[in-house]
Amino acid sequence: MTRRPAFPVRLDLRSGAPVAPKNIANRVQGTGAGGPSDQKISVQGGHGMDSAAVRARMVQKLAAQGVSDPRVLSAMGTVPRHRFVDSALVNQAYEDTSLPIGLGQTISKPNVVARMVELLLGGRVDDQGRLGRVLEIGTGCGYQAAVLACVATEVYSIERLRGLHDKARDNLRSLRLANLHLLFGDGMAGYAKGAPYAGIIAAAGGDAVPQAWIEQLAVGGRIIAPTVMPDGAQALVVLEKTAREMKQSVLEPVHFVPLKSGIA
Repeated sequence: MTRRPAFPVRLDLRSGAPVAPKNIANRVQGTGAGGPSDQKISVQGGHGMDSAAVRARMVQKLAAQGVSDPRVLSAMGTVPRHRFVDSALVNQAYEDTSLPIGLGQTISKPNVVARMVELLLGGRVDDQGRLGRVLEIGTGCGYQAAVLACVATEVYSIERLRGLHDKARDNLRSLRLANLHLLFGDGMAGYAKGAPYAGIIAAAGGDAVPQAWIEQLAVGGRIIAPTVMPDGAQALVVLEKTAREMKQSVLEPVHFVPLKSGIA
């Protein structure tokens, strides 16, 4: 069995191999065993945007919009979304809207995050209803990665833009998520060292799902990805891997940033 590398790591695009950085700040600090059943997010305070009541109101809206999985609603009510947006936009953090996070990227609407995570949980889970190892393509500011860390035993999140990778690392450090690993590299290539994955979720839309993701997905797992349709519009696509084939379902229209290769 191939041993997965210890963290923190970054991807060396010249050799294709992960290498450990000298600065251990790339690690998202955490405690505990790391599974969602014992994963704890430390949120200091309790006033203003840190109030649980603010997040609870967002969760009530999500439930009214059709999000029904209690695991997803619990995760959305746990992760402090305002810590992932710029200070000038903090008052909009719990509104159902996407917000700019820099470098031409956005943090997705809470409803879209919840919807995609709920679809992912419809795939391969353990006997306690938890996802196994998950790969996220496009860390962005780190918000969705934190939500995933609440419902999966282990999360690998890869970002191609150095500025966002660093921002996500800073945003996530105080949350102490031991089961979340951040990678800097080309998400279109996936991350073979961590495969097979129970689920793969993408925060950018391309013309097709890369073959590397399909190969790295476990049987019974799901890929949730925005994909460009023949008419040029994006739609949310679910790919489910069986022992014989990939089953595809095309769902509602969405609008994500384009899926790109390489690093910057």
